[in-house]
Amino acid sequence: MGRVGLVKEVFAAAAVANPDALLLINDFDLSVDYQHLIDDCLNAGVPIGAIGLQTHQHQGYKGADWLETILERFSVFGKPLHFTENTLVSGHLMPPEIVDLNDYQVDEWPTTPEGEERQAKEWEEMMRILFAHPLVEAVTGWDFADGAWLGAPSGLIRRDNTVKPAYKALDRLIHEEWETNVSATTDTQGHLEFEGYRGVYEAEYEGRTAEFEVRKGMEPVTVSF
Repeated sequence: MGRVGLVKEVFAAAAVANPDALLLINDFDLSVDYQHLIDDCLNAGVPIGAIGLQTHQHQGYKGADWLETILERFSVFGKPLHFTENTLVSGHLMPPEIVDLNDYQVDEWPTTPEGEERQAKEWEEMMRILFAHPLVEAVTGWDFADGAWLGAPSGLIRRDNTVKPAYKALDRLIHEEWETNVSATTDTQGHLEFEGYRGVYEAEYEGRTAEFEVRKGMEPVTVSF
């Protein structure tokens, strides 16, 4: 069938199974070969809804410059970008000579205080870059708890369920820095404007509350209490 023909058939089958599904193409190989595959599939009419990108960094954080380059390369298609699998470890790093990450098998892979501080800084930098990019719509950490895939200390929490610095760093970004809380007064017609992060909001007036959502490119909304 060829690579494009196979992808086209898989997408068609997925669309039949769930016509409302968001269909992603997804790979860990972020080389130019993946770009060529996406380009060829789009030219063949494959209905790619989003581009999946995996960054398993068991061998060390690749850095801001590398991440910016990946964003630049895959943004050319104008499709939403989903970072579907992302690993940053808080213990020793996997040796660089390992080609297939699955080949690295160790009896123990413990988290360390130094590694946890490093992991927190790396996650915060990576999330800031991804959050700021207009095409990035989803980021998935891999894993939530230590010791899952390959036994790696790649989680935001330790094996005993205590939280690591990376958990606290992301919690602060998501629930403090990237949330909008404002107090405002409407004009005589009951209108007001504000700038805020996209998401679901709760408006409160004289003890009464109502929900509304801020979306990209939205029209004005009416909030009734």
